[in-house]
Amino acid sequence: MIDDGARARLAPRTDEPAILGGPPAFTERLHVGSPNIGDRARLSERMAGILDRRWLTNDGPLVREFEEAIARFVGVRHCVAMASGTAALQIAIRVAGLVDEAVVSPLTFVATAHALRWQGVTPVFCDVDPRTHNLDPASVEDMVTPRTSGIVGVHLWGRPCAIDELTALAERRGLALIFDAAHAFGCSHRGRMIGGYGKAEVLSFHATKFVNTFEGGAIVTDDGDFAEQARLTRNHGFARYDEVKQLGTNAKMSEPAAAMGLTSLEALDDFYVANLRNYEVYRAGLDGIDGIGLIAYDEAEWCNRHYVVIEVDQSATLSRDELQRILWAENVLVRRYFFPGCHRMEPYRSELPCARRELPEAERLTDRLLALPTGTAIDPTRAAAVADLIRRAMADGPRLRRRLRGLVPARADRSKGKS
Repeated sequence: MIDDGARARLAPRTDEPAILGGPPAFTERLHVGSPNIGDRARLSERMAGILDRRWLTNDGPLVREFEEAIARFVGVRHCVAMASGTAALQIAIRVAGLVDEAVVSPLTFVATAHALRWQGVTPVFCDVDPRTHNLDPASVEDMVTPRTSGIVGVHLWGRPCAIDELTALAERRGLALIFDAAHAFGCSHRGRMIGGYGKAEVLSFHATKFVNTFEGGAIVTDDGDFAEQARLTRNHGFARYDEVKQLGTNAKMSEPAAAMGLTSLEALDDFYVANLRNYEVYRAGLDGIDGIGLIAYDEAEWCNRHYVVIEVDQSATLSRDELQRILWAENVLVRRYFFPGCHRMEPYRSELPCARRELPEAERLTDRLLALPTGTAIDPTRAAAVADLIRRAMADGPRLRRRLRGLVPARADRSKGKS
């Protein structure tokens, strides 16, 4: 069941863009990653059950049900639910035995790098394949040194990274391999669901993700020992009452979070349909615009299509940043994912001042990628309207560029709205 309650309405259309004084195309802000809700009544029932049982956390029945459902869907033996995807990454890194250095993509949310650093592991940023936006295996091999303990692959946009090549490389060089699958729940590689590769994979169920638990994450794996260590670590090292076996932390998922997750899973087919529908509308609406390329997905695989991302080429009449300003003024809060790249954020920017020269493909992409609104809060009319705004902006690019140069930063650029 798709929730229609918070959809932004279209304003009356005019010829003048909002950034030059016309009214915004949408009366309310359209966000990237607006939460998928599912059946509110079913969620309320689960919440009432939690309160009746007075079991709010500490491996309650809904958390266990959620873990079983995720493991079954992914096709692995173990799922260990966590309070956040970042906590799951930190624990996976620790349990995998990563030390010293690990190779990772700079084109990811900064939590991937921070999770390594938080565990005392130095992230070694490696360039990406310009076609897939994921780690380039040849470049990974060049980055391996005696200090390298592992590789963290990232399935960016839900498109699998070079799993087979990275697996072979890790085995050949004796490295641990884990995957950040934050974008990839509900996606497959060669017909097999993402989640069962490497030593373990980490899922995110943040509010902005395809399936959400308000805030949450999970480690999925076929390795029983890995799962057991992850369970101990997420609960202060407790094996049972009064018995602490090892160092741990508090990263447990709560019962309300699991209630939301189970409700999301029940609406999974609706989420797939909504994202596919929006993606196809965007693809049709953006087709043939010079300098605009929509990232493609493998039609033979399962894919959640939760990220609709365009690449704005240098040949386009407007730059990516100019297009962003124009769309924000229209209340379309597109995002520059992932800008400016982890290597250009602190503390890595200060520590690696030369990284920009060593990561040419990542540098190029961070200046060109733009994520568009999708999910169940968007319908075909709104997706088509966003595509039309992009088409009109690019057609009017030379005039808009001249006018933009004389403007102070657009009001949307100064806003504090979160997406």
